[in-house]
Parts: sequence; C-alpha cells; structure tokens
Amino acid sequence: MTETSPVCTKCAKRDSIYFRPYSGERLCPTCFKRSLKERVERTIARFEMLEHDSRVAVGVSGGKDSLGLLHILAEIERSYPKAEIIAVSIDEGVRGYRDEAISIATEACGDLGVEHLVISFKELFGVTMDEIAASTRELGACTYCGVLRRRALNEAAMRVEADRLATGHTLDDMAQTALLNVLRGDVNSLSRVNPGGSDLPGFVRRIKPYCEVPERESALYAYLEGFRFQELPCPYTGEAMRNDVRGFLNRMEITRPGTMFTVYRTAIKLTPERGETTMMGTCSKCGEPTTGTVCRACQLIDGLREQGPKNA
Repeated sequence: MTETSPVCTKCAKRDSIYFRPYSGERLCPTCFKRSLKERVERTIARFEMLEHDSRVAVGVSGGKDSLGLLHILAEIERSYPKAEIIAVSIDEGVRGYRDEAISIATEACGDLGVEHLVISFKELFGVTMDEIAASTRELGACTYCGVLRRRALNEAAMRVEADRLATGHTLDDMAQTALLNVLRGDVNSLSRVNPGGSDLPGFVRRIKPYCEVPERESALYAYLEGFRFQELPCPYTGEAMRNDVRGFLNRMEITRPGTMFTVYRTAIKLTPERGETTMMGTCSKCGEPTTGTVCRACQLIDGLREQGPKNA
C-alpha cells in the first residue's frame, strides 16, 4: 500500500505539502500561496500601510524575502490602477555577493515589468562596504551597513518620489530586532518594529507588509513560485550579534511554536502610535533629518576617516 500525504485542511481536495505548527494547518501549494498573499493583504489593511493611489518604492535586495514581497505587491497592485510600484536596490559594494544580487533583482524587475533604480554606497558616501570592512573600526561591519543602508533606501525612495518604502522584513526579522533592542537596553529603538511606519519629516514612510510571514514560509513561497533569488549569505554577517539572537529564537520556535509571534506582538504593544512624530532637526554636515546635531551616518563616516586604513 502506498502512503499518501494528509489532505490540505483548507480545500480538503489536494495533498498537503506544508504543516504550520503554530496553527495546526496542513496546506497544499495552491492554498499555501493564497494564504500567504491574504496574510500580506490583511497586514496592509490592519496597519493602514497603503492608499489606493500610493506610489510604493520596494526595497529589493535580490534575496527571497524582498523578491517574494515584490511579486505579491505587484499582484496586488494590478487591482489598483492608480497605485504604482518601483523597485529600489542598494549596492553596498560587496564584491561578488552584491553583484550577483543586483543582477537577480534586475532580472526579476524585468520579468514583472517593474521600474528599477539602483544606487550605491560609493555614490552616496564615497566608500564601499568592502572598504569599510578593511578599515580600522570600532564597530562591526553590520552596524555600518545597517545605518548607511537605511539612509540609502530613504534616498532612493525620495528619488523615485515614492510616498511609501516597503521592505521585506519577515516575522523572524521583527522578532530578532525586538529582542536585540531589549538585550542592548535600547527600548527607544523598539519603534523600528512598527510595521506601519511613522510619519517623520524628511523620511519616506517605511512599511513592512511581510512582517507576519515566517522566514521559512517566505522561502517556501519563493520555491513554489519558482523565481531565482540569492541564497548565499553576506560575507560580513558573521560579525553580527543578530546571529546569536536568530539561533536562540529558532531553537525556541522549534520547541515552542509561536514564540516569534509572541515576541513580535509584545514589541508592537510597546511601539508608539503611527501618528506620533519625533522632533527632527537637520544634520549640520549633510543636511539630512536627524534628532541630534550630526546624523548617525555622518558620525560613522567621519569616524572611519579619522581612524584611517588598517595599515596606515
């Protein structure tokens, strides 16, 4: 006798290929893909992320999460003729790794008929991530990349005149960020977990429609849709504290399904309402918005210049 897979609990017709331990559902490919799209749509509605005529810049790195989000938003956008989607990619300057990612992102945008803008760290800051990683520095490479990448994405969104900036942060990313901020004692930064974004002067409102999609489901969606994405990790991620937090949360999720949702939802309760704004000034060096006299990006770049190369 040949064993068959359990039947999909949604359609009760096709064999299931995926089990959701946190909900008990067993899903066939068709129902899985539909459920993922519906979850993104509910998330967008719940956090009031988009308007019917929004011009959305989608941050596309070439990885499974950002490309999956791009595919789903492109599908949703077809029902809203007044809305627009533009893909934006940041070339941090990591030889080989980022070159492949940009190529994949460009190919995907061409297939979907989506406009695509690429800007680089070298253009904006006069330095690449490879140069930063090779320099004398007090902080990990991921710290520099995180700060400069946030600035670059905002700049790209402004260049395409977007009123929203959508990023492919998954549930895993959101839970990791929340726990990282707690471990660092940085409760004020919990506002970054806010999926609906904040209305801050000088910044394009950043939204995270993938925030309730577990990373493993993002990966399965990519494989089922069959689009190409970059699978190799960035060569500098080994320096990040996030790796330790990721490992801890992954282990907890295996033994206690739903842990990531609990951490994420707890952080949401601690974030300010979207309408609340922070008093902003302008950076005395670059003129970009900041809460201090000099923005964090300028502080990091100036620090690198003062320290000089490792062998100087």
